[in-house]
Amino acid sequence: MDKQPYIVGVGAANADLNGASLAPIHLRDSNPGHISLSAGGVTRNVCENLARLGADVKLLSCVGDDTFGAFIRRSCEDAGIDASHLYEARDASSSMYLSILDADGDMLVGMSDMRIVQQDMPEDYLPSKKALIQGADVVTCDPCMGEKTLLQLLDLCTPGQIICVDPVSCAYARVVAPFIGRFHTAKPNRMELGILAGMEIQSDSDLERAGEAVLNKGLRRLFVSLGAEGCLYMDDTGTVLRRKLRPAKMVNASGAGDSFAAAMLYATLHGFGVEKTLDYAMAAGIAAVSHERTINPNMSIPLLEEILLAHRI
Repeated sequence: MDKQPYIVGVGAANADLNGASLAPIHLRDSNPGHISLSAGGVTRNVCENLARLGADVKLLSCVGDDTFGAFIRRSCEDAGIDASHLYEARDASSSMYLSILDADGDMLVGMSDMRIVQQDMPEDYLPSKKALIQGADVVTCDPCMGEKTLLQLLDLCTPGQIICVDPVSCAYARVVAPFIGRFHTAKPNRMELGILAGMEIQSDSDLERAGEAVLNKGLRRLFVSLGAEGCLYMDDTGTVLRRKLRPAKMVNASGAGDSFAAAMLYATLHGFGVEKTLDYAMAAGIAAVSHERTINPNMSIPLLEEILLAHRI
């Protein structure tokens, strides 16, 4: 019997505490707002979006033996993620991420506590999952677990395996930059791309030169998220493509990148062409920003098709 294709996600799994202000924020003062708790983490969020799109996805990460760890595991299972491979660290606090959104839904400030995935995950955890990792059709990861663990993952993967990385932030992009050529696909934003390429980006021509510089290091595909300007796609065959959709009213910007990545990975898993891949990815971004939650619980292929009908330019 043919093996069911699946994706393995390796990276952060957090408890996210989000505060959304009801009015313009006054710094150094108490502000009225809505506060919510949800499961988060870049790779975990990507995996949840993938599961809601219908992909078979398995998460490798570390949680504590605390209330938040149980909450993260339960949230993964409820969303359809295979969480059976999570490592549970004893007497450790699960990762947490705190974000404050202004009255327009944009993030004012964020703070993360990722010590558990950087300090409490044993060195033999990923090697113990070698068969699972090597059997994956696609592996997606983030650098939040640190350089050593990321390099260990790359060593465990097979030659030619599709390994995708989201640099997450400028600080983490500096971690990934020295070995970006070992990945198949990367999804940076404009600033992260500049760090990966080692150059300042001030124009569209700089953007493409930076993309070429990163591809020349060995990367196969590059998806550069440009916010309202859409996305730039470049690959090692010389393809350069810009795509955008008609923007939607933004309710919450915090989940757009993760949903974009998930739809891109779903399209990769199913062998979609470049243009369809970009359309699905950008539609998923719109689905995310149109909902108050970081992950739109209605995320699905029919929803993406509906968004494309309404927002394709």
